[in-house]
Amino acid sequence: MPSLLVFGAGYLGLETLNLARARSHSTTGGSRSASRRAEIEAAGHAAVDTGDPDALRAAVAGTSAILITAPPDAEGCPGARALLPALAQAQAFPDWIGYVSTTGVYGDRNGGWAFEDDALNAATLEAARRVKAEREWLDAGQGMGLTVQIFRLPAIYGPGRSPVERLRDGSARLVRKPGQVFNRIFVTDAAEGILASMARPNPGRAYNLVDDAPAPADVVLEWTARRLGLPLPPEVDWTDPSVSDAMRRFYLDSKRVSNARAKAELGWRPAHPTWREGAEAVLRGEG
Repeated sequence: MPSLLVFGAGYLGLETLNLARARSHSTTGGSRSASRRAEIEAAGHAAVDTGDPDALRAAVAGTSAILITAPPDAEGCPGARALLPALAQAQAFPDWIGYVSTTGVYGDRNGGWAFEDDALNAATLEAARRVKAEREWLDAGQGMGLTVQIFRLPAIYGPGRSPVERLRDGSARLVRKPGQVFNRIFVTDAAEGILASMARPNPGRAYNLVDDAPAPADVVLEWTARRLGLPLPPEVDWTDPSVSDAMRRFYLDSKRVSNARAKAELGWRPAHPTWREGAEAVLRGEG
């Protein structure tokens, strides 16, 4: 039976585990948080404390695939710090390792297109840390003879994390930044792309898992408000304190990201090719 261990089983990680389990994979989610591990178990997966070296070593010894979704910190990738020693000690060689990065590594393209082989030009500290973490995993893959894949994702949305909920609870803000455009990805589509890579591994390859319709944030929010029959939220400048730091980072860059490689090599197609289909799926309660 194929087995998948997700290090940092948050929003995307748990969705990937759910899809893998539906396809008869043995699934384990890792987290340092006891409450998060309880949520992972409640969803039907095994859970491991990633802060427990012995437990993690046992978990990697029995898995054929590992996905790292935990973000890097000032010291690098926490997944690398925990998993690489565990793999070495267990003498474990999983068939596939995936690292979830961000399209922020490309930096600003002034609305132009970004492709996987383009030079990386991270414009924020968070994105620069992702560049470093990508390199760390690719180097580890070469050094240990492991298949490592990189996935560059834009803003992830879906049930519980979309403009629909923000408009309904009143937390949405309308931000206009002329010329600014970026991609998005529905959480299930991202997870499907990751699983497609597990089925078609290509050592060292990077894939952009993005939708087909990069668009300005204000266009998306205005359309969604009309679809819901709600008034437009307050309009603010993108530097306003009411705009979260995480959201503000999306307004720093303007680019269109290509998903052509993932389609050609993985046979992947997003079920929600534009943000309109994604919004409709959220309204229907689909995940």
